[in-house]
Amino acid sequence: MRKLARTTLAMLAVMLVGCVTINVYFPEAAAQKAADQFIGTVLDGSGHKTPPAADKNAPAQDNPPPAHQPSAMLLDLLVPAAYAADVPNLRVQTPAVQAIHDRMRARFQGSLKALLDSGAVGFTHDGMVAMRDAAKVPLSARAQANATVADENRDRAALYREIANANNHPEWEAQIRATFAQTWIEHAHAGWYYQDASGAWRRK
Repeated sequence: MRKLARTTLAMLAVMLVGCVTINVYFPEAAAQKAADQFIGTVLDGSGHKTPPAADKNAPAQDNPPPAHQPSAMLLDLLVPAAYAADVPNLRVQTPAVQAIHDRMRARFQGSLKALLDSGAVGFTHDGMVAMRDAAKVPLSARAQANATVADENRDRAALYREIANANNHPEWEAQIRATFAQTWIEHAHAGWYYQDASGAWRRK
């Protein structure tokens, strides 16, 4: 009887597997972690922020069903290993990303931090930087300040594009940019300026 049940289950899986559609969703949690680590080391050299402590009073999650249960057997048949490999795991460690990181870290230490500290430059709501108040920069230094802003934005755009392409999902670029945009603001130092969702400047 058990043999008949297993055979029926296998036949059902074969009929249904052709209808299974595997959707690869944007890995939001992985992108947030990557942004946190990247931006933390650029601005502070400290890496990502300490994650919140786990709630000891939270109920334990249910364990997955044992492999011998019919539901697990059906899942294994419907979602073979080849499909499981499509589950997104954001890749950010590439030579291009490292090169961008190193340029941004050097730029921040060299001139961008001073521009942010003075309030001349701020973080925009779309993951870039912008000249907020040029009057805070001496006239003789404005050309260099504008060049710093342009170079920073060029690297930021390249960063978001490179991460998306490195994961073979160029359509993720906008979501990666949005994740980084929010994280830049979260990591902003006290007194720095940033744009809210409407584009208005706020001081942290």
